[in-house]
Amino acid sequence: MDLLKIAASQLGTKEISGSEDNPQIVKYAEESGIIGITNDEIAWCSTFVNWVAKKAGLQSSGSAAARSWTNIGIAVKDPKPGDIVVFWREDPLSWKGHVGFFTGFNKDASIVYCLGGNQSNAVNITGYDAKKVLSYRRISQVDTLSIPQPTLKRRDKGNEVIKLQKLLNFLGYNCGDVDGDFGPKTENALKLFQANNQLTVDGIYTSETLNTVESLLQS
Repeated sequence: MDLLKIAASQLGTKEISGSEDNPQIVKYAEESGIIGITNDEIAWCSTFVNWVAKKAGLQSSGSAAARSWTNIGIAVKDPKPGDIVVFWREDPLSWKGHVGFFTGFNKDASIVYCLGGNQSNAVNITGYDAKKVLSYRRISQVDTLSIPQPTLKRRDKGNEVIKLQKLLNFLGYNCGDVDGDFGPKTENALKLFQANNQLTVDGIYTSETLNTVESLLQS
């Protein structure tokens, strides 16, 4: 089950006014292992994102702080639905922020639509000023993303090719089925990755490509 489906299943969950608490919001913290969220009055946007990520078996920040997500996954410039989006709040240099799941832009990309928790005290889709985005992040399955070793090229087969295909798909370069067969789709996806990162565009996975991949994954 993907991130957006899990997050969307919670649409409409909202805080209960007064002294009562919505047990589902408290549950987000309990099941995410986040300490300190004992009622629905405490900011819970990051707690919600952690809960969804854990349900999906993906990386999580383990923190109730929205900006903790700027260190999780990899930074992406061209977000896709389901990517994490982190915003600054009040001041770009403050500790305050907001985090949710990217769902799209408006026509001129000035508004970022975000499916998240603690948005007007509820789980909903809300538009935010794109100028307040700190980072778009793409998270992966826990302990399943490995960096393949070079050199790999067309007609190669095996586990290292599987690693490459998983990596390309994760980075947004669709190479089709992860089957361990370095065919034309994998080659074309790799060429596009190389072109977008100012590398030699030859469709061969070399040390040059490896170094760029490592840099991206550490960003």
